Amino acid sequence: MIFRKAKFSDVEHILKLINDYAEQGLMLARARNTLYEGLREFILAEEDGKVVGVAALHLIWDELGEIRALAIHPSKIKTGIGREIVNMLTEEAKELGVKTLFALTYQPGFFAKLDFKEVPKESVPHKMWKECINCPKFPNCDEIAMVKEL
Repeated sequence: MIFRKAKFSDVEHILKLINDYAEQGLMLARARNTLYEGLREFILAEEDGKVVGVAALHLIWDELGEIRALAIHPSKIKTGIGREIVNMLTEEAKELGVKTLFALTYQPGFFAKLDFKEVPKESVPHKMWKECINCPKFPNCDEIAMVKEL
């Protein structure tokens, strides 16, 4: 298993992995252009030349970062890939000076195992909502906010 930063040649694989889950209502869909624009934010897991896991660290505001677009290939769930990717992104966040890391998720149990705490969405700084305005679920978001202080 190789963990590495994403590159242009990975975009179509990332798009498929994320949007396959989105079609099932398990995460939010991502547009191809959004992946290209945020490519430097992504870490992925690759096995035998195939992308089997992905997530991104998105910087929101002063000392605030978000873990987003976490998707693991169904055949690799519960193998530690998601944990490793989130741990790598957490270390990157610390190096950048992030003090608060959050995730909006439908999988709060996963994040709880990584010491994230569930909080009311209203308690997360309003600056993070700047991107929510473009979400098809806005303003009726049903994701759960999870926060970790670094």
